Amino acid sequence: MERSDSPAKRIWIRFKRNKPALGGLVFIALMLLMGILGYLVTPDQSPMANTMHLQLSNKKPGRKFQFLVISNKEHIAEVNFFTKMLYGQELGIKSIPITDYRISGNRLLVKEYIGDDEKAAESSYMISGNHDKFLRDHLYQQTFWLGTDGYGRDLLSRLMLGVRVSLSVGLLAVIISMSIGLSLGALAGYFGGMTDSAISWLMNVIWSLPSLLLVIAISFALGKGFWQIFIAVGLSTWVDVSRLVRGQVMAIKEAEFVEAARALGFPTHRILLKHILPNIAGPVLVIASANFASAILLETGLSFLGFGAQPPMPSWGSMIQENYGYIVMDAAYLAILPGMAIMLTVYAFNLMAIGLRDAFDIKSQNITV
Repeated sequence: MERSDSPAKRIWIRFKRNKPALGGLVFIALMLLMGILGYLVTPDQSPMANTMHLQLSNKKPGRKFQFLVISNKEHIAEVNFFTKMLYGQELGIKSIPITDYRISGNRLLVKEYIGDDEKAAESSYMISGNHDKFLRDHLYQQTFWLGTDGYGRDLLSRLMLGVRVSLSVGLLAVIISMSIGLSLGALAGYFGGMTDSAISWLMNVIWSLPSLLLVIAISFALGKGFWQIFIAVGLSTWVDVSRLVRGQVMAIKEAEFVEAARALGFPTHRILLKHILPNIAGPVLVIASANFASAILLETGLSFLGFGAQPPMPSWGSMIQENYGYIVMDAAYLAILPGMAIMLTVYAFNLMAIGLRDAFDIKSQNITV
């Protein structure tokens, strides 16, 4: 019987019944896995997926090119598994795209790719050792599944690494906003009086400012950079949490179990942390997931305006900013693909927020005996 199950299990059962919300959770889990694995699953495993081939700028999705290794870089250390996963592996070779090659004696004659409608003169390279081994070591193919950007970088790799920026900003910004919002909201709702008036005044002031303008102002004060985004977005999204927590605490602080805790002489911090806040966890989780989506939108807006992640760090917002001019040309996918990634991620978090809201909605439960 459902009544005999634990509260957490009943919430999970109700959440699973909401198929769109469950689909959003699966999508977020896949994005999180992609972000954790990072460079291990990207086609371009160089730091920031920043390998450029200017000859290959704005190539359509699915294009395949052959490359010739023309030199090996010295003093490039092989990094360990976790370093590669987090930061990538610097390439130890320098290569060029080619269209054709042939062997003449001990020379390899190749035609470098310089454009679809242009033909390059043959270049000659010395073959050392066995011809077949030389070709295996110096020739390789690469498929650009989502095409290349204006600098000839692999778009798929940069989209996959952009997941890290969006999810990390969302997570840390939510942690900051929840810490501030829970603290101030709980204090205002529990103590009331002058404390409530002062905190409510501060909330109203912050509430009256447009979120994006507030984030830009904080970014101006902190400077451009990656870690500054966490603070700027977190400081601009705590008001929603604080207003919700204030109302919930005001409603629950008169409950009998809270009065009993006061009568037993429990300190205020224990009453708040162990008796009140656990009972409002449902609404707090709902607004946290909604704020996650808002934080991602704010981060992409900042990156689009140049205040967020700085080049060459791949960010969905900066990718749109770099390529939005191609929307009216034949390479609109350069801006549409990161835009679709933003839309799907935000949509998944909103679906999960709706699912959590329904799962914690006691009034809508069907109680079975």
